[in-house]
Amino acid sequence: MEKTYSKLRKGAFYTAIVLSVLIIISSVLSLIYDIPRWYLKVLDFPRIIQLILSILIFIFFVVIKLRWNRASILLVTGLVSAVLIQLSVVAPYLMWSKEVKSAENVTNQGNTVGILLGNVLIDNKKSDKFLEIIEKNNPDMILAMEVNEWWVDELKVLKKDYPHVIELPLDNAYGMALYSKFPLKEKEIKYLNLSQVPSFHTIVELPSGKDFKFYGVHPVAPVPSDKYPDNVGDKIIGENQEEEKGLIRVADFVEKDNLPSIVGGDLNDVAWGKTERLFGEENTKLKDVRIGRGLYNTFDATSYLFRWSLDHFYVTENISVVEFERLESFESDHFPLYGKFLIE
Repeated sequence: MEKTYSKLRKGAFYTAIVLSVLIIISSVLSLIYDIPRWYLKVLDFPRIIQLILSILIFIFFVVIKLRWNRASILLVTGLVSAVLIQLSVVAPYLMWSKEVKSAENVTNQGNTVGILLGNVLIDNKKSDKFLEIIEKNNPDMILAMEVNEWWVDELKVLKKDYPHVIELPLDNAYGMALYSKFPLKEKEIKYLNLSQVPSFHTIVELPSGKDFKFYGVHPVAPVPSDKYPDNVGDKIIGENQEEEKGLIRVADFVEKDNLPSIVGGDLNDVAWGKTERLFGEENTKLKDVRIGRGLYNTFDATSYLFRWSLDHFYVTENISVVEFERLESFESDHFPLYGKFLIE
């Protein structure tokens, strides 16, 4: 029995060492932001998992009374550094004050808009569950992503209550459809980065008569794909704009626009990833609704362990939050995300 315990303890010890080294290397490499390589970008995703593992391994080393020689001190120092790196990135979402203030005592509902973001999953054939969520939450606007002709046909029942529509069904998993109770003015479909990946740009007229700008976006995933569009070997749409990316151009549009603006969609990036840095660097107007409120992980709805915050709302400073929540799953790999905003 004692030998078995000793072997288990030894096995756990060496496993902890290997995990520590991997976490330390991953944490350091995740600080490299300027090299456009997808395998570096994806290191942004498991930060919470690495943070938790780092803390647990540190506690394990303390419990087993690790011998404090030079190697062990170096390992633990690296582990503590990994904790600090990961914590510095995720802390704003869990511990800081809210970047976008909450609306209190809303007296004029005519200045509010509730928006539901739903990546329906192009292969999902359970449209009834998505429609039930819409009926239950009664948003003012719905942005459905990954819609093809089948999904657009299934969602046509929405047009009775949501008569203002932009639809672009595609078979490449980047089709979108926007349904609104409120009038949509200057409806535009733009291709900001890839020729097969659209974005929606429209002015929304609230019941009060006020206008705001809505940008519906769904950029490609960070990893290469043989099945769907990706960023490998493709050029930007537009003259002399090969160096720009779609989200930077959205930020630029918002910067130049005088209207209050909301950017919403499946950004295929975690809240603290390149998206956050792009918006922060290119546009000081856009604020992340999540900061100070929590993670609200929306993908992968089919996994209990590997979940990331991929669906997002960014708003300008003259917009506050009335409600913000992740809704129940509906057979897609994404949870819907709902935000209700006050346009001040």
